[in-house]
Amino acid sequence: MNLTEPTTENVTFMIDAIKEKLRMVNADAMKPEHFSTNHYEDLVYLYDMVMKRDAFSPSEMQAIVAELGSLRD
Repeated sequence: MNLTEPTTENVTFMIDAIKEKLRMVNADAMKPEHFSTNHYEDLVYLYDMVMKRDAFSPSEMQAIVAELGSLRD
């Protein structure tokens, strides 16, 4: 997947991948349609950071989810 272009499809791909990686219990709270390309660079940065890690502490997960929440439109 080419994530260099700020498209809705790329946003959907990244949000779904982050939810899967974090094994979010309430994944419905982070629906891809709640995000737009307005914060695309921040979302790519968060996606890259999450994909590089194998595990997260509970506080790191909370921080990631909070950041995702701040990127919602």
